[in-house]
Amino acid sequence: MVKLNFSRELRLLTPEHFKYVFQEPLRSSAPEITILARKNNLTHPRLGLTVAKKHLKRAHDRNRIKRLCRESFRLLQHSLPNYDFVIVAKAGIGKLDNPTLTQTLDKLWQRHIRLSKKFSSN
Repeated sequence: MVKLNFSRELRLLTPEHFKYVFQEPLRSSAPEITILARKNNLTHPRLGLTVAKKHLKRAHDRNRIKRLCRESFRLLQHSLPNYDFVIVAKAGIGKLDNPTLTQTLDKLWQRHIRLSKKFSSN
């Protein structure tokens, strides 16, 4: 049976992990959100989140975005490539309702799946 948990090993935890992704990322973007990715040497993908106070003043708004991003990653983790992903929230993300944000994330994840296949075949 496939486990759909979101354990500690699936998270980017240190500033070094984030820096590694920011150095040479593959990008997929929507106006409100960007997913950066970089290949890791592990057997599973990992996720990091950046949701700035600049874009969402209230903690509960930032938490909603992070919760939806984690859930989207959790459900797709077994179809994602072995990359480190950083989701960067941009201006206007607070205006998206939950279904629209989930739909946007799904499109961006699918783009990363296609990109990884393209780069692994080269």
